[in-house]
Amino acid sequence: MSQMPQLSACPSCEEPLESGDRFCGACGYDLSAVPARPQDNPTIAMNGSVPPAGPPGRGYPEPPSAPPTDVAWPAAVPDGSAGPAPAHLPTDLPGTDSGGSALPPQAPSPALPPPAPSPVPPQAAPPAVVPRQPPLPGASPSPAQGTPLPPPPGAPQQPPAVDAPVPPPGAAPAPPATGVRFDRPAQPDDRRPDGPPAHHHAHPAQPEVHPAQPDARPRQPDEYPLQAPDPRVAADLAAQAAAGGKVCVACRAGRVDSDGYCENCGHAQPRERDHMEQESGPVAAVSDRGLRHHRNEDAFAIGCTALPDGSPAAVAIVCDGVSSATRPDDASAAASKAAGDALLEALPRGTHPQQAMHDAIVAASRAVNALANEPATAREQAPHQNAPACTLVGAVVMNGLLVVGWVGDSRAYWVPVDRGAPAARLTEDDSWAAQMVAAGLMSEAEAYADERAHAITGWLGADAYELEPHTASFKPDRPGVVVVCTDGLWNYAEAAEEMARVLPLDAAVHPLHSARVLVGHALDGGGHDNVTVAVVPFPAVPQGAGSA
Repeated sequence: MSQMPQLSACPSCEEPLESGDRFCGACGYDLSAVPARPQDNPTIAMNGSVPPAGPPGRGYPEPPSAPPTDVAWPAAVPDGSAGPAPAHLPTDLPGTDSGGSALPPQAPSPALPPPAPSPVPPQAAPPAVVPRQPPLPGASPSPAQGTPLPPPPGAPQQPPAVDAPVPPPGAAPAPPATGVRFDRPAQPDDRRPDGPPAHHHAHPAQPEVHPAQPDARPRQPDEYPLQAPDPRVAADLAAQAAAGGKVCVACRAGRVDSDGYCENCGHAQPRERDHMEQESGPVAAVSDRGLRHHRNEDAFAIGCTALPDGSPAAVAIVCDGVSSATRPDDASAAASKAAGDALLEALPRGTHPQQAMHDAIVAASRAVNALANEPATAREQAPHQNAPACTLVGAVVMNGLLVVGWVGDSRAYWVPVDRGAPAARLTEDDSWAAQMVAAGLMSEAEAYADERAHAITGWLGADAYELEPHTASFKPDRPGVVVVCTDGLWNYAEAAEEMARVLPLDAAVHPLHSARVLVGHALDGGGHDNVTVAVVPFPAVPQGAGSA
């Protein structure tokens, strides 16, 4: 068992010890935890100087067992004294080496000039605090308790604390900070949302003593409270945004910049074609990107016009871009616009509706073929990619006549107002499943259960085998609604009876609401594809009538 090292003073508080003490009587320090002093002595002191040699045989002199007595150590402050302890600088005490010996005087290096000592500001006495006494009759009120007395004449001015900003005289106390700030320098004319503008004074601020608060911290100049915008301010921003452009769909207050982000909240805005709604007289259409696709490749065109005899006519065109082709969204947009414009121009001239529908499909095909010749397509297209392509379905509704036309697998349905009468599908798909059923090789259920069911055999595009526009005319004997849609909808209501169950009963009166209901039905079913539907009441309603 090793013996405890003999110590003359406590290593913790320097209290003198007696022989055999295991704990310091002043601070309770465990003396058994003090390691024994190493036997070796350093050859070079911490300051780089070589200590003087000791007597022969003992290398270096033994360090003193007690601290030097010629050092003016700080005196303990008596208990109960109100004054602070005197301050001592590190340079007031001599240093010792690792063995406890006094360091020899160090000569300055000849290579480098000695560093200039930094000026030490005189320690100013703290402001005296006087207890509160009752005022004497006729005497002026005494300072409040805790208020510092003014310094005597000639005393050095105490600088204010640098770790906390001092508010100007008469300013309201700053509210607690919220912890949210911008990394920007404070501006001279900064205005806080919770207070008046900051004022700058030419004279230096006088130091003030404030009572300490347990959880208070200085408010940073760049912080501001993060809170919901004032509805009145939001209304003003919304009015400005409405006057200057599109309003943000997230905050309903900011204006959408040209890069597609809100200037107020920074929210990315949905693209224009992600969800589209339009109402033209009695006709309405809704298109949605769906829940699985990254963009909307569908498009539509609706409109109303008058025939030469003044009777009304309604037009609806719906196109579905072929996803495996290049630029399917551009193809559907070009086809729908070309077909819609062609119908609205031909019908007022007296062209038969069925012939006008055929010519409109041909015009749409030319518009899609033109995309394959554009330089942008040539740069984007690779040998393994196809030319832009899409499908098309359209309807023209007049008094007593209904005309439909299509290429591809987009469909048109007839749903009578009287749901007791049967609904019907007005188009036949240009698809692999339809060919199998027409050839008698498979039943309809077997064909559409096959994975090749939706492979189309007809489309609009430069690489189409042969353009074969399909047109058909009907003369319904009762009022009803024509539903023109892409496969993104009829995949969830394939049969005509299913479409009739999903379509609201007041579809002829509220076509826009009905179109929204049909799109919502597809999204509730999974939204695996883009969804586009147009609702056209039959017979045609005079222009100007629409959803109530």
